[in-house]
Amino acid sequence: MIKLPSGVSLDILINDLRILSWEAAEVMLGYSKILKDSNYKSNILQNDNKEDPVTIVDLKVNELIIKRIKDKYSDINWGILSEENVKSNSNNSNIKADWIWVLDPLDGTKDFIQGTGNYAMHLALNYKQIPYIGIVLIPEKDELWITDGEKTWGEKRDGSKIKTPNSKNKLLQEMILVNSRNHANNTLKNIVQKINFREVIVMGSIGCKVASIIRGETDIYISLSLPGKSSPKDWDFAAPEAILKAAGGRITNLENEDLSYGKLMFEQRGLIIATKDNLNHEKICLDIKKIIKDYDLYAI
Repeated sequence: MIKLPSGVSLDILINDLRILSWEAAEVMLGYSKILKDSNYKSNILQNDNKEDPVTIVDLKVNELIIKRIKDKYSDINWGILSEENVKSNSNNSNIKADWIWVLDPLDGTKDFIQGTGNYAMHLALNYKQIPYIGIVLIPEKDELWITDGEKTWGEKRDGSKIKTPNSKNKLLQEMILVNSRNHANNTLKNIVQKINFREVIVMGSIGCKVASIIRGETDIYISLSLPGKSSPKDWDFAAPEAILKAAGGRITNLENEDLSYGKLMFEQRGLIIATKDNLNHEKICLDIKKIIKDYDLYAI
């Protein structure tokens, strides 16, 4: 087990994360109710970028989480990498530190605006660019997914635990795929069609997708960013990877290589696969790679 910075207790840290998460949930749910009245939508949107919208919720939760971490752990030399701070060119404190918080205050902003409920807050603590501790908060489901670096569990606000089934070894065609609602492309659609999954479910937020895999509602998630197009970033994957890995799963590229964090522009490019079946994950990657090659679907 990795040793936390001196002066940081794991149990206390997890409880602090629990408290700040439910505080963030109040903010998110409050604005979600306001958003249902179309007369107030313009007050919540903070820019006119339809492809990469920012809401007041992104900013409020961002401010809340960073303030709580800095106030509670003012003496700890860890960095904070935040999506909203990168967008605004604000200071991302000490992002070269061994320990760095990676925050997406509102993953699934488009879904939040659309009112689907598929939005989440991601917060991971990376050690030497590897996600270690992570939380994924899904306010509309009253769910908080937590990993302490060793195990993952889900809990409701009242503290009750969420039951999760054991993963089962399945063939690709037996799997249920969960894919993006707002970030589809024709290349990925062709790959999915050729694989012929048992069922395809669309959903916003990578955190929501990974939680659905841990719950056993779906089996696999595939992300594909094409050259010249936007791609997921470190804050999209860090917390979901942390909770999935400790739950017995993996998130890798098509070559079954772990994701690499802290790269240029914090991008996670190419084809990325997430499953809960760590033992079978490599074979899943190989099977998908074979289908892509056989049908010449994507330049590997």
